[in-house]
Amino acid sequence: MFNRLKALIQRWNEVRAVAGFSDRDLADLGLSRAQLEAFVRMPEDVPDRVLAMAAIFGLSETEVKANHSEWLELLETCGGCKDRGACALVLERGALSRPSDCGFCQNSDCFESISRAAA
Repeated sequence: MFNRLKALIQRWNEVRAVAGFSDRDLADLGLSRAQLEAFVRMPEDVPDRVLAMAAIFGLSETEVKANHSEWLELLETCGGCKDRGACALVLERGALSRPSDCGFCQNSDCFESISRAAA
């Protein structure tokens, strides 16, 4: 319980710190204030989940991160996903999972688009 409370306080401090970012700081990051706040609030495992799901679609980390704004959209979409349970089951199967198993994934169209562009 103590660790959860500690993590909650740390997140709260991070969200407050976003208020201190200047417009220039945000421009340098390529994020709006709302995006940065959303990223601070999202579960810590989101980047790993996005990369693991992308791998099911045959994509490498380099391919997924090649377009910075697209990468941010993937993270934002995943961070707000309500199908974390279904996602966990597919990711747990790893190499046995196929794109056809990922119909619930709101990023699947983007992964397929990146895959077509990479081919």
